[in-house]
Amino acid sequence: QLQLVESGGGSVQAGGSLRLSCSPSGSTYSSDCWAWFRQAPGNEREGFAGLYTGASGRTRYIYYADSVKGRFTISQGNAKNTVYLQMNSLKPEDTAMYYCAADCGYAGSWYDKRKYNYWGQGTQVTVSS
Repeated sequence: QLQLVESGGGSVQAGGSLRLSCSPSGSTYSSDCWAWFRQAPGNEREGFAGLYTGASGRTRYIYYADSVKGRFTISQGNAKNTVYLQMNSLKPEDTAMYYCAADCGYAGSWYDKRKYNYWGQGTQVTVSS
């Protein structure tokens, strides 16, 4: 089972920024669909950013939940097997464990966790007020 690896989490004050990255562990695997999810204690894991590529491997569609629109940016790296999440204007309510997901095997919405076959272990993001 392919494992994704997230990095870049940490603790920041409100208004600060962090950049997360996600890539497959020990593999050149690249997916045509990626997403970032997050889960705060006591809450469901929620999808908030998704990226689909076309046959060329270049980004074709990007989706955001309203809660992060205008503050977060999902993007592909040049190698196409790395996805980034730039998070600006962070708020305390953004505090959660952040997970990367890839490989769409279910015909559901981009924010549906059942859609993705590969997941990372998560990286903690903590925003203090």
